[in-house]
Amino acid sequence: MKYINAAEILPDQLLKELQRYVSGEVLYIPKASDKKEWGTANGSRLFYQKRNEEIKRLYKAGYSLDILVERYHLAYSTIRKIVYG
Repeated sequence: MKYINAAEILPDQLLKELQRYVSGEVLYIPKASDKKEWGTANGSRLFYQKRNEEIKRLYKAGYSLDILVERYHLAYSTIRKIVYG
């Protein structure tokens, strides 16, 4: 990690404002993150949202939890969480 003197790179007004909170101590400023939410890059989030909506729709249409477990090859507790969640 490289240390840079804030007085050399920050505008005076910003430096004074920072000194109100931290003065003479080391302040870590993390990099800006361009990290995406889980599943948005490869489409898996959308896939599971559609699947779960279909499971809820089928349950409301009268399918039992046991049938949905067999149809989607998921655990009973997983189907129950999707349906009641």
